[in-house]
Amino acid sequence: MDLQGRSVRLTDERLAHILEHPEMAGMLADIASALVDPDLVIQSRLDPEVQLAYRFLPTTCVGPKFIAIVVKTKAEDAFVVTAYLTDKPKAGRELWSRKR
Repeated sequence: MDLQGRSVRLTDERLAHILEHPEMAGMLADIASALVDPDLVIQSRLDPEVQLAYRFLPTTCVGPKFIAIVVKTKAEDAFVVTAYLTDKPKAGRELWSRKR
């Protein structure tokens, strides 16, 4: 589920892709939390069907970072493309922010 109550799929193939990055090991709960309760959601500048959900994590194996969840949204489907840790959110149209 995401912030809007949509069901978001995370396939085994996409999870395997995410876990190719050692810093993402053990972060499945953080991925789920970022989808349901993000700090920020933006629309990709390159693809209007892609949304990025960000949640700040004060403690990760590489220090304080945002976890970014990239979700492709279509009319009747939403699925995780990837997830990664980052120092700051990417530029894009803000769809939702906890700061509002």
